[in-house]
Amino acid sequence: MPTNGMSVQDIGRRVKLLILDVDGVLTDGGLYYDPTGGVSKRFNVQDGLGIKIAQACGLEVAVITGLNHKAVETRVRELGIAEYHAGHVNKVPLMEDIRSRIGCEPSQIAYLGDDWVDAGVMRAVGLPMAVANAQPEILSLAKWTTTLPGGHGAVREAIMFLLRCRDDYTAAWEKWSS
Repeated sequence: MPTNGMSVQDIGRRVKLLILDVDGVLTDGGLYYDPTGGVSKRFNVQDGLGIKIAQACGLEVAVITGLNHKAVETRVRELGIAEYHAGHVNKVPLMEDIRSRIGCEPSQIAYLGDDWVDAGVMRAVGLPMAVANAQPEILSLAKWTTTLPGGHGAVREAIMFLLRCRDDYTAAWEKWSS
């Protein structure tokens, strides 16, 4: 979908910051409870490597999530994501705070979401993205949508799209596949 005469690829070329939701994006959205009431979450390792590749290419990655679970914090820290903000359903102020620290404009931000709590921030960034199994209202806000559902490689797919837009894909492939 073109915006202001720009293609989605043109918008993607300018992206400096990718912000991710967690539940339904980095995970499959399931909450797995053990007999003691503890929660487990499933992450896709290919998404994790995609995040590391993005970081190595100079694409900043941040996470803003509505829930606050230790498993998510552990995974995000493992991936070296410094901008991790849990327990926030109003994500726009956090996006603005991250943006100002990183030094980029809203037009240089991509956001990958799946549900209603993502709508505000999706309206505020240059490249709103949705996972394939996002809610219909979120799909309608997205300028680009993955073919994969959340928690099943959608983050990696979005990162590869951005790296292609930014002309970083070939160099990344050569570095990581040698």
